Amino acid sequence: MQRASRASRFEQSLTNRDAFRLYSKAVGFSIILSLAIVMEGYDTALLGSFYAYPTFAEKFGAPTSNGTYQVSSSWQSGLLNGAQVGQILGLMGAGLIADRFGYKRTLIGALLLNIGFIFLMFFAQNVGMLFAAEVLCGLPWGAFQTLTVTYAAEVSPVILRPYLTTYANLCWLTGQLISSGVLRALLHRTDEWGWRIPYAIQWVWPVPIIVGVIFAPEFPWWLVRGGRIEEARKSLRRLTTRTNADYDLDNAVALMVVTNMQEQLSGEGVSYWDCFRGTNLRRTEIVCCVWGAQVFCGIGFCGNIAYFLQQQGFASDQSFNFGIGLSALGWIATIGSWFVMRWVGRRTLYIYGLAAMFTALMIVGFIDIRQVNAGISYSSAALMLLFVFAYDLTVGPVCYCLVSEIPSTRLRIKSAVLARNVFNISLIVANFLNPAIVNPTAWNLRGKGGFVWAGSCFLFLIWSYFRLPEPMGRTSSELDILFENKVSARKFTQLKVNPFHSTNDAPICNKS
Repeated sequence: MQRASRASRFEQSLTNRDAFRLYSKAVGFSIILSLAIVMEGYDTALLGSFYAYPTFAEKFGAPTSNGTYQVSSSWQSGLLNGAQVGQILGLMGAGLIADRFGYKRTLIGALLLNIGFIFLMFFAQNVGMLFAAEVLCGLPWGAFQTLTVTYAAEVSPVILRPYLTTYANLCWLTGQLISSGVLRALLHRTDEWGWRIPYAIQWVWPVPIIVGVIFAPEFPWWLVRGGRIEEARKSLRRLTTRTNADYDLDNAVALMVVTNMQEQLSGEGVSYWDCFRGTNLRRTEIVCCVWGAQVFCGIGFCGNIAYFLQQQGFASDQSFNFGIGLSALGWIATIGSWFVMRWVGRRTLYIYGLAAMFTALMIVGFIDIRQVNAGISYSSAALMLLFVFAYDLTVGPVCYCLVSEIPSTRLRIKSAVLARNVFNISLIVANFLNPAIVNPTAWNLRGKGGFVWAGSCFLFLIWSYFRLPEPMGRTSSELDILFENKVSARKFTQLKVNPFHSTNDAPICNKS
């Protein structure tokens, strides 16, 4: 307990500079493993943009009355949801397999599966075969979504956790940016390679990531939960450098052991059912809602700007240029979130982000009530750029940080699986709504679809104000105490916690 207390005080005293120097190896391994998210972001943007892509629409769509080709609204929803169904299955499987066989083996297996399933996309002959490929590729993508973020949270100290967990959002945006650039470069190809080459580029990523995973140490928290303390010590040694004389490896391991034992003594297991028992029910609610808000804030409506703008009368070149600009803007915003989050925290940034996006959606809806013209179209495009900037500065990256910090250490992977599946199920709902909202052969609401998503965005804004706590600067053991004492979300920053108290001390007290 004394060693754990010293380790906790040392971790909270670290500056950014000292933490990066001490945990430089952990930062490097986390960056490499999180690159797996690039593949998911790449294909997600690829499929959404393909609907506005002439050669893809001609291959997998049907002719319309004006002489162009369109993938039907039902197939647009089906293809997008096929990937989500695969990810739901992959997430549940990854949570169980990782707990039993380790995170490294699970991640390597997912990468190898991804290499094989890309062949189905590349050689797809009809829309049905493409649907099957999306479902199967969703299986490894589901594993990437949780294992990479969990690794970042478990190998980093409190002060570095926001950077390494939100880096996953940056990787997702990097995949989108690469996808937009590739499609723009191949836009004027009239043969089948116009859509085959973008799929083939996905083979670039898995092999170098597999090499990085092989050399990365196993998750130390997973080793501690399995009682393999000496292996956890070796793993932690490989993740740190001897650059800080005050750092003690044995103290760091003791903190992990004590935190794990405290959670065990509170009756906490490691199954999915335990996520819904006791105080963990509240923690599960929080992580599920913050990831669900990523969808219901309306990002699917504003994020697929290329297809939306074509329905507003933009040429293909113009719409894809906007798509590239949108991805680049999101990339810059995510970098900006690292600095803003450090000063205002997660809760404040999340709430203000939802408020900004709600406002943008309402304005997009109101200006589209008038007859569509060039000025209205450009105004809608500008507002969508602002919406995506707000999203990638706030809700987009902050969500990854919250999902990794809020759960207990024993249930972190299971909680992340459940939360991401809420995201995937929410995305299935959005994938049915968005094509119908924008597609000219369906509802054809265009910008008025902003009203649809403004309603759900407002509901999550209200929930965040009353239910979302501020975990900034708290260690896992401190968060355990705050949740066990049922502290109100708005009072998390007003209390100080002593999780390593003696019998004569209180574990929690009001801040003086």
